[in-house]
Amino acid sequence: MKKILYIFFMFGVLGFSQESEDGKTNKKDLQTSKNLTWEGNKDIAENDFINAEANYRRAISKSTDNPAASYNLGNAYYNKETYSEAFGRFKQAGELASTKEEKHQAYHNMGNVFMKRKEYEKAVEAYKEALRNDSTDEETRYNLALAKELLKKQQDEEQKNDENKDDQNQEDKEDKNEDKKDEGDKEKDDKGEQKEDENKDKGDEGDKGDEKPEENKEGDGDKKEEEKKQPNEGDKPQEQQPRPNQLSPQQVQNLLEAMQNEEKKVQEKIDAQKVKGIKTKMKKIGNVIGN
Repeated sequence: MKKILYIFFMFGVLGFSQESEDGKTNKKDLQTSKNLTWEGNKDIAENDFINAEANYRRAISKSTDNPAASYNLGNAYYNKETYSEAFGRFKQAGELASTKEEKHQAYHNMGNVFMKRKEYEKAVEAYKEALRNDSTDEETRYNLALAKELLKKQQDEEQKNDENKDDQNQEDKEDKNEDKKDEGDKEKDDKGEQKEDENKDKGDEGDKGDEKPEENKEGDGDKKEEEKKQPNEGDKPQEQQPRPNQLSPQQVQNLLEAMQNEEKKVQEKIDAQKVKGIKTKMKKIGNVIGN
């Protein structure tokens, strides 16, 4: 990128000059403007931006025939990275310039401002205008080639972003349509389920109507069944009769009494033998209920 140059004015010899519309130049005001521009250049060399800015502004206000004051003030703003102010001053210098060299320098630096802003398309046009006024400047030609390359890269990225944006929009549209389809299917299913529930309710109501006589019928049947289970007076169970070959309770009682009497007799015999001192064998007699 071309180095920004300051135009120094010493004793009013160096710098830009321009005649007024009537062919006459206010030499006194122009000389004062050039002197103030020189003071501003001196302040810049001493890194005194505040005084330099003040002197350049005073020089511009003194004469519109001194484009160097605008140009050098633009350089001061550029170095401070105040690019909007710098561009305004370079544009002013280009409009006041009376020679091709002056215009070339102004448009070259306007191109530099556009490069800083990444406005590559505008930078290309500014460098082209600079080359129209001086086609031999290799630095301007280099900057033009660089601006074109960066512009192409920028356009490719924008195109890619646009394509991605279109793809995203298409995906969003498809997702939206899919959501609508799902909502429609869900609504359809809900309606179908609701209809089935209604039919089921109607069927249940019909079943309830059928159940009523069934319940009555069932109640009557249960009642009759209970009545069947209850015995009649004539159906009362009779006393259980003994089965063949089975002793009656009375017979058993009589047998027990007979056995007890027999056992008593035996015991009396044993006691009598003990008295005589004769040992006898005892035969155990059990209670017999039947053969």
